[in-house]
Amino acid sequence: MQTDIDPRNLIGRKALDRNGSKIGTIDEVYLDDATGVPEWAAIRTGLFSRDAFVPLEPSELVDGTLRVPFERALIKDSPDFGVGRHLSPEQELQLYHHYGLDITAPAPPQDVTFGHVAGAEEDPT
Repeated sequence: MQTDIDPRNLIGRKALDRNGSKIGTIDEVYLDDATGVPEWAAIRTGLFSRDAFVPLEPSELVDGTLRVPFERALIKDSPDFGVGRHLSPEQELQLYHHYGLDITAPAPPQDVTFGHVAGAEEDPT
């Protein structure tokens, strides 16, 4: 999804599933703790139903409507964590697994040789 969109502009927009069926209306947007980038949307799925969390990536904003590339049934069956609270890393992991999204692990730190003095030549032996 576009990362330059103001998450406040997503609130109140309609959300459709991969087939164009209405899922509901966006209630809240959750930002990534580290980057501040919008990561999840909580979608109110009906008048008396709960909010369902959907990933904003790989969703798209098309003509003012959020297009979520998953089936409506899968979205409505997503884990229920309630809204208005912070999503823990464990909850986010459950959501990623629910949607079958690959979570890339952070790159391992580069192998750095320590113990050399700046400007000193290495011993050739």
